[in-house]
Amino acid sequence: MRLSDVDAALVARCKGNDLTAFDEIVERYQHKIYGYVKRLVGNETDAEDITQEVFLKALNSLHRFREESSLQTWLFRIATNLCRDAHRRRQREKGWLSLWRQADEQNETEEGGIVDPPDDRFNPEKLLLHEELSAMLSQAIEQLPLAMREVLILHDVEQMPYEEIAQALGVPLGTVKSRLFHARARLRESLANYVYGV
Repeated sequence: MRLSDVDAALVARCKGNDLTAFDEIVERYQHKIYGYVKRLVGNETDAEDITQEVFLKALNSLHRFREESSLQTWLFRIATNLCRDAHRRRQREKGWLSLWRQADEQNETEEGGIVDPPDDRFNPEKLLLHEELSAMLSQAIEQLPLAMREVLILHDVEQMPYEEIAQALGVPLGTVKSRLFHARARLRESLANYVYGV
């Protein structure tokens, strides 16, 4: 993916020491970067810290940005590298934290902590099965190697095309496709007993 005209203009202004242009870059990309980082590191505090670090690093190295890829791809690459560093630190300390939070935690906090009362269609059995599947899926994703998690999240969650993922991760296109294939195969295998009762 090539640099858009808007981003090219912002980068040129930044290289000319116009800091308001960098504020615009942050405004354009902070939510996407934060969402990606949060899915990789699993908690809001670390995600906020790493996201800030991504943009600080980008600001300090923007003069070296060669504009051969999109600005988004470059920012995702910085974010990926910082998440990998955080992952290595955690492994040394106490192991990797959970990758994704439970969907029901999000539902409880979406409306400022107010939970809608159940309606007539409330089905405790379905809710329990959904919670079980969410927990098993989170656990299965957490057990994937980091390289597979990165590709899975960038493609299936961020919906980035293969070519952009390859640029963001600094790997060949074939590697991206292979990692995604193997990540999905492992998830299917991990969940087969639950889904199919095998």
